[in-house]
Amino acid sequence: MFTRRQVMVAGSAWAVAGQVSGAPAAAWRRLPTQPFRGKQDDIAFVSPDTGWYGNGTGKLYRTTDGGENWAKVWEQPGTFIRALGFVDARHGFLGNVGTEYYPGVMDTRPLYRTRDGGVTWTPVEAPGIDLVKGICGIDVVHETRIFQGETRTVPVIHAAGRVGGPATMLRSVDGGDTWKVIDLREQAGMILDVKFFDSRNGLVCAATSSDTEEGHALILRTRDGGATWTKAYQSGRKFENCWKMSFPSRQVGYATVQNYEQGTTKRVVVKTTDGGESWRELPLVDDARVRQFGVGFVDEQRGWVGTTTTGFETHDGGQTWAPVAMGQAVNKIRVLRAGQGFRAYAIGVEVHRCDG
Repeated sequence: MFTRRQVMVAGSAWAVAGQVSGAPAAAWRRLPTQPFRGKQDDIAFVSPDTGWYGNGTGKLYRTTDGGENWAKVWEQPGTFIRALGFVDARHGFLGNVGTEYYPGVMDTRPLYRTRDGGVTWTPVEAPGIDLVKGICGIDVVHETRIFQGETRTVPVIHAAGRVGGPATMLRSVDGGDTWKVIDLREQAGMILDVKFFDSRNGLVCAATSSDTEEGHALILRTRDGGATWTKAYQSGRKFENCWKMSFPSRQVGYATVQNYEQGTTKRVVVKTTDGGESWRELPLVDDARVRQFGVGFVDEQRGWVGTTTTGFETHDGGQTWAPVAMGQAVNKIRVLRAGQGFRAYAIGVEVHRCDG
């Protein structure tokens, strides 16, 4: 049985649940990056060409040509780069998973900020930040507000975590200048991802317990900026968590559900069509070797799920799935508009790109 501290990259065989979609699979291409053993966790882009990725050894890389070339811009041994979020090409945030979970991680500071495109980083400070042990997801949303008759766009940032607990969140509604700690330990055991639509309405992927064997997959919803939370989804099975989410539109979203129970083979994703108010399970695959990680959608119908073995693609809103080669252990999928089409990036053991 896998423990909560293990990340396993399984073989490449699969069994697809239901009828396989007849639509052509998207072509993913592996990008030239530095070799890495194991799963890398996040990649972020502010345009189809300019982006960053990081890994568990504290190395951060940047590209300005769509991933054809990468330059290491920062390195801090002992920091585990778990999450990234950028406002623009210069301003961004980096989440560290924190200590006492993965070996070799010595950095206790959960969140960093850059003002020069990732070359230098300074720790974020906030009252009560000692409660935040680590970060697993960062969300940046640009909110339009009116100040003294002028319309301005202000970045709203949420950084939440972590795997293994505790369930906490850092929140800034002024572009990262000031921060507030939100304590969700009474509502969840751990938080794995966060998504806000504006400064008030948001969701977190979570688990009911910090103990993987006792946890149920959980999605919490807030309508008041995190002051109160409501349960939107909870699985009926133990050994589960809700890992990552993707919203191609305001109403339609998808999230991955991980199951660690020995002998269980059926894997599911969950889908909402009412903006996260309610969720229903969709079968992904019947294969014990598959464990879901990242999810990303181009639109309400077309998207991907990354797993330990391979990727899976749907063209019908998750009703059917087909295996697609996009790398192993894909933990994050980022989709950007590029002209009349799209460009998508997937990070796991390697980094892949898909143009459509």
